[in-house]
Amino acid sequence: MSAFWITLIGLLLAACTLFMAAGWRQRQASAGDRDRLNQRFYHQRLSELVQDEEQGVVAERPLLERELQQTLLDDIPPAQRLQRHSSQRWVLLPGLLVLIIVSLGTYLKTGGLTQLTGWTEVQAAYPALRARLMDPGAKPLSMEELARLELGLRTALQTEPGNLDDWAMLGRLGMVLNKADIASQAFERALQLAPNDLALKQDYAEVLTRSPDPADNRQASLLLQSLRKADPHNPRTLSLLAFNAYGQQQYDEAIAAWQTLLDQLPAGDARHAMIARSIEQARTAAGQQSSQLALKISLAPQAEKMLPQGGVLYISVSDGVSPVPVAVKRIPLSHFPLSLTLDDSNAMMADRLLSAQHQVAVRVRIARDGSANPQSGDWLGQSAVTPWDGHQPIAVEINQQLP
Repeated sequence: MSAFWITLIGLLLAACTLFMAAGWRQRQASAGDRDRLNQRFYHQRLSELVQDEEQGVVAERPLLERELQQTLLDDIPPAQRLQRHSSQRWVLLPGLLVLIIVSLGTYLKTGGLTQLTGWTEVQAAYPALRARLMDPGAKPLSMEELARLELGLRTALQTEPGNLDDWAMLGRLGMVLNKADIASQAFERALQLAPNDLALKQDYAEVLTRSPDPADNRQASLLLQSLRKADPHNPRTLSLLAFNAYGQQQYDEAIAAWQTLLDQLPAGDARHAMIARSIEQARTAAGQQSSQLALKISLAPQAEKMLPQGGVLYISVSDGVSPVPVAVKRIPLSHFPLSLTLDDSNAMMADRLLSAQHQVAVRVRIARDGSANPQSGDWLGQSAVTPWDGHQPIAVEINQQLP
């Protein structure tokens, strides 16, 4: 910080010096030109007097010479000669003040002083923030503190570009802060330093997978395929590969990767339910679902007359035993009769899929204010508990109003 201000003050002093020197030379040149002109005029008149005397035009040349000398002295009064240099300094002072004010004002307006001050504060806080991040028992950093740490880390890497751990940390901070460009560039630099590091390759593939650019997604796919060939059963590689394939609508590949991961997980692993649900969502997106509940929803005449503006339709399917829904769907209120389908992608929990049910009960509610909780005055309809083989349709009429 001190070096910056010393440089700034030095540049300002240099500008002031150049301004004063230019003004000083200009005024001195102006005064010198006037003196030379007066002297030239004086010598020219002397020559003319000599010629006039030779021709007999004038008879008192000495007297006229004295008058010319007096005129030359009158052009530069003694007081002016003594005060000239002093007065020139005061004339330049207003311009000097304007130069200083304009320079400082322009810097304060456009020079990023606020950003510089913030950067300086970040540099001062960086060691403490890094120590907190590395201490498992310390208070977790907030998103704002993580952003300050990321800025301090980028600054530190300017002086230590070969620090592998810092490049990896910067990449992971970029992922947390959703700064894909910074994360991608950091992992690229880290992989230049450690090209065979599996964790870095997986991190880089995750950044590319999250990218909205299809070219990045394809690059991630190639990288993950190479990682799978090197280690076919790596859980993180399989998970990233499935997620990347799903995002590119390559559902068969996504299902295969998730299924491989699911088969190798130990019994009771908490990830079972999530992966099973992901597989069902991929099957639904690929049109591979064999079990679909086809619903036809109609309105009773009295309900049709009281349809609210901006209402929301809530559909829930239960197994007829537990009050916890097996599948739910929320859609804006539209025209009736309404036909739609539900499948395992609408399941509430991955371990309670719609396709696994042998009987279902359907409840349909029109929420006037869009609330998920039933309100007085809402209209609803319910079906009986109906045996279901995964194909037959069910019709529901909305004909009741909550008191």
